[in-house]
Amino acid sequence: MRFSTLDQLKVLCQAESVTIGRLMVIEQAHETGSSETQIMEQMTAYYGIMKEAVRKGLEEDTTSRSGLTGGDAKRVMTFFGDTGMPALGESACKAMAYALAVSEVNASMGRVIATPTAGSCGIIPGVFVSTQERFGWTDDHMVYGLFAAGAIGYVIANNSFVSGAEGGCQAEVGSAIGMAAGALTELRGGTPEQAVHAVGLALKNSLGLICDPVGGLVEIPCIVRNGFGSVTALAASDMALAGVRSVIPSDEVIDVMLEVGSSMPEKHRETAKGGLAQTPTGRKIMYQLYGKGGTTKK
Repeated sequence: MRFSTLDQLKVLCQAESVTIGRLMVIEQAHETGSSETQIMEQMTAYYGIMKEAVRKGLEEDTTSRSGLTGGDAKRVMTFFGDTGMPALGESACKAMAYALAVSEVNASMGRVIATPTAGSCGIIPGVFVSTQERFGWTDDHMVYGLFAAGAIGYVIANNSFVSGAEGGCQAEVGSAIGMAAGALTELRGGTPEQAVHAVGLALKNSLGLICDPVGGLVEIPCIVRNGFGSVTALAASDMALAGVRSVIPSDEVIDVMLEVGSSMPEKHRETAKGGLAQTPTGRKIMYQLYGKGGTTKK
């Protein structure tokens, strides 16, 4: 790749008068030796899987094998249908429900696209599918958005991390929020500079988020964090398009995520040894699941 930072990515796009998504298609074709048509077709197939996961999460049984989660996406959509006036508004409510749906499909052993991980797989589909429905965008438009998200994720992964085991949930859900926010900004006509600011705004709001899966499963609180993350991505995009800037440059925010994650205690990095996993209820669930490593006390 000809870029390793978001600033370099922005400068390249400006110099060549292309979007981030378009630049990433060119870079990917050069990197892999595949044609641009092949690259686009593969990403189109991935987007189809994302949309199918949204559908399955809303229409089929998503009870996880542990029995701990499932059906929350349907509950949110039912609430929206019954009341017609969620506090978030229709668009954000749908993004949240769709993100929950995909995460529940993942927890129930369904097929998802890791964006950038399975634990954060609901955020980009939640944001993309809901906004596509709202604005009537074509699948080709959305696919270029996925390439934009991929370019952002490439920078984050190579300068920080996207794994909860390495850097906490800020690295998984946080990275997905940043990728979704930047890509959505571009999908809505924003400049590469605005897209980069959206990434920084989004990441700053998730710094320090620990990874504390109850029972060691990617269910609690992972699924609801995907739902909340989709809403944060929408907000960051709105801010960036309104002209709000990330005063701390986005590349520096990524560096901070690396610093914070590296200093995070092991018990808060996907080990289920701290945080919500070690609350009385969390330990009780652990005991019910495995018969050890937990407690029946309330």
